[in-house]
Amino acid sequence: MTLRSQSARRFLISAIAALVVMCGGLHPAWANSGHDGKKHDAKHQLEALEEQWRVAQLTGDMATMERMLSDDYLGISMTGEVDTKAQQLRRAADRRMTLTKIELSDMKVKLVGTAAIVTSRAQVEGTNDGRPVTGMFRYTRVYRHLPSGQWKITSFEATPENDSGGQSDGAPADKSARRNSGAE
Repeated sequence: MTLRSQSARRFLISAIAALVVMCGGLHPAWANSGHDGKKHDAKHQLEALEEQWRVAQLTGDMATMERMLSDDYLGISMTGEVDTKAQQLRRAADRRMTLTKIELSDMKVKLVGTAAIVTSRAQVEGTNDGRPVTGMFRYTRVYRHLPSGQWKITSFEATPENDSGGQSDGAPADKSARRNSGAE
């Protein structure tokens, strides 16, 4: 192998390694098993953020919600509504979705590169556009770790565990009626 081809090979290997890190395949802080402590700390940090978000939803703390959502946030609510950050904050400010109970269980945090995927079960009570919402939901929330060290919520989706779609007290039970009510 010539000196030129060795240099090209080293450059190519370095470029591939840099791409892997940039694309989140191996985050420098968590790439090897010697950083289990950092993973553990990050998981605790994310569990604390989930609690902050839960309390902010229950109390209508708009400042906390605004701070925690990334500018490119996109969420799918328990009723199937797709919201941007601005729409999510407007719905919360207008109290169109008011939750009076959120009990979390079975929370799992998975770190993937510079992202974290949080899954959980949530027992929820409240109202959505004046209609009662009660039920058990599974949700996924995705956080992105920024160079500043902050975690921001970039994506969310909630799915009802029961056939009623999380609606109760006279809400439609069949899919076509739920679709007409905005529940899907």
